[in-house]
Amino acid sequence: MNEKPKKPQKLKARLPRGFVDRSAADIRAVSEMIAKIQEVYERYGFDPVETPLFEYTDALGKFLPDSDRPNEGVFSLTDDDDQWMSLRYDLTAPLARHVAENFNEIQLPYRTYRAGYVFRNEKPGPGRFRQFMQFDADTVGAAGVQADAEMCMMMADTMEALGIARGDYVIRVNNRKVLDGVLEAIGLGGNDQATARLTVLRAIDKLDKFGPEGVRLLLGEGRKDESGDFTKGAGLNEEQIRKILFFIGISDYAKSADELADLVAGTARGGEGAEELNTIRSLVLSAGYEADRIKIDPSVVRGLEYYTGPVFEAELQFAVTNEKGEKVVFGSVGGGGRYDGLVSRFMGQPVPATGFSIGVSRLMTALKNLGKLGIDDLIAPVVVCVMDRDIESMGRYQRFVQELRHSGIRAEMYQGNKKNFGDQLKYADRRGSPLAIIQGGDERASGVVQLKDLIEGKRLSGEIQDNVAWREARVAQISVPETDLVEKVREMLAAQAEDRTRAN
Repeated sequence: MNEKPKKPQKLKARLPRGFVDRSAADIRAVSEMIAKIQEVYERYGFDPVETPLFEYTDALGKFLPDSDRPNEGVFSLTDDDDQWMSLRYDLTAPLARHVAENFNEIQLPYRTYRAGYVFRNEKPGPGRFRQFMQFDADTVGAAGVQADAEMCMMMADTMEALGIARGDYVIRVNNRKVLDGVLEAIGLGGNDQATARLTVLRAIDKLDKFGPEGVRLLLGEGRKDESGDFTKGAGLNEEQIRKILFFIGISDYAKSADELADLVAGTARGGEGAEELNTIRSLVLSAGYEADRIKIDPSVVRGLEYYTGPVFEAELQFAVTNEKGEKVVFGSVGGGGRYDGLVSRFMGQPVPATGFSIGVSRLMTALKNLGKLGIDDLIAPVVVCVMDRDIESMGRYQRFVQELRHSGIRAEMYQGNKKNFGDQLKYADRRGSPLAIIQGGDERASGVVQLKDLIEGKRLSGEIQDNVAWREARVAQISVPETDLVEKVREMLAAQAEDRTRAN
């Protein structure tokens, strides 16, 4: 007895963990946001550049996030010549490679911006993805801290261009040299302490997320999260932890300047960093950016090791409801700083650089919370129904669609298999279409088309109770000559726009 052949199993449709599909609304919202950011960057004299998604792993070098293994923290593969390649972890290391490779053709200072996806092979979680978009601006070849001050001012202008009011954002500024001075003062100076310093930096960078007590644990023996996962700490003693917590707890830089000077006394880098912070503060104040917009804040660290001087962070100040239903301050939507050593790795000569990166997806969420994005939703296309399917009729329907499109009106001819007119209207309704264009044999013989107002029709269907009310209501379907099609569609769309404005 022959066994029945097994049915092939259907492939299960599933997304890899930490990745998401993007809807049309999100894509349009991002495009709207990027256009506003780009306009500010262009106004500051920055030009676009694009680098590929993959880089050779050694170009990312020791700046990989978690380990020196080539597949730890990044997504990696080997090329056909056995060289490791990795999906870019950020947009800064690829820019450093690009500058070094094209150094003789690039005009310094090189002022550039770019937007693109970056990839992190890390544990995904709520709001934490393995692929996300960043939008960076960088100045390469400018050694003075005036370039860092300009970055901070540009970020403040960007927040306001996106509709974020003063008081709802602040650009916070620190200097890694000051922090280096603090670390040296507590005995973590020198090359042999590089790993310990990086652990401390990452602990401090979690201040917004875990608070002072969480940072205390990470500076000490370690911290266990809600899932039970344990993060090993930096192993500092109580006195070392106390000095670091004092440093990152400074809320008024001017009032704490003397104590900070005492803390970094005897460390050349600490003193140099404090002087640079004072210069940045003076420059931004001279340009009219008060402390409510750009603020010196020693708690800003930025976790990546390649920062060498000023570091900055754009933070939103308003409260939102998190996944637990709690009201929390929205927090950081971007950051950056000076990275004088990154290009130099390829060059064998000093190449100063500074830059800023915006987290596009996170900022988009913030703008939606503020009601600053997607308010004017794109109108769905007008649908031309297909009543007859002979060649001549189909040609006329296609001509109507093209006339509308060439007049700047979104339009589509129904392309489905349903011949039933009611099914076509249901399709248009589900699309959110404002109007349907209808022409059957009788209309074609008379040279007219029917325009059905789907928005008004939907409203009337819920309001009208009897035939008298129907006759007295605004007509939801009219007949117009073919030659007047575009003009009448435009008129009806304008009337709908006025209705939406009144409703809002």
